[in-house]
Amino acid sequence: MTSPRATAARPLRADAARNLERVVGAATELFAEQGLEVRVEDIATRAGVGMGTLYRRFPNKDALIAFLVDELVTSTLELGNRALAEPGDAGLESFLVGMGEMQVANPGCLTRLWRGGFSPEQREELRAILRRLVGRAHAAGSLRPEITTTDVSVLLWSLQQIVTMTANVAPNAWRRHLEILLAGISTRPRAITHQPLSQRELTIAIDGLNASLASP
Repeated sequence: MTSPRATAARPLRADAARNLERVVGAATELFAEQGLEVRVEDIATRAGVGMGTLYRRFPNKDALIAFLVDELVTSTLELGNRALAEPGDAGLESFLVGMGEMQVANPGCLTRLWRGGFSPEQREELRAILRRLVGRAHAAGSLRPEITTTDVSVLLWSLQQIVTMTANVAPNAWRRHLEILLAGISTRPRAITHQPLSQRELTIAIDGLNASLASP
């Protein structure tokens, strides 16, 4: 049986490519709004395609989720390689900002991304990218010398948590969080320019988190 991942790698007819784009867009939206429990029928309806069209591409919802996670893994590594092409020590911050932007656009699959989304080879590729970005920032004197690659990995996890909690309440909250983190690891003074969460926004975000933890 041909896997959805292998099928996705083949060149598509124009109509098939449009249908795939619609399904992926609808799934991304609905997973962000309702979580991964959303029904595939609802995805097909929002995409404006029939169930047969969806199932020809993805035999079940897990296959669709796996496809989306693979796309995020690829985007993460592409962001990292683009950051390595940045001049001087700009790459580390560029990568972190790019990761925030990518994650807030795809909040529904982030847990799957960071919990098993990367193959061992992809994890090592990401670690190698981070080592190089951290090394360049250290060499330029812009990153505190005690900051390690694993510190940056933990920073990425915290960014994912903030995005997940606030994406539907205050989608730019992660930017202030990242500014605060960058100020903490930088050797240079940095301004905090983005607005903080209001108390109402924080309450809604916490209530949403508690509800998700309480659900079976």
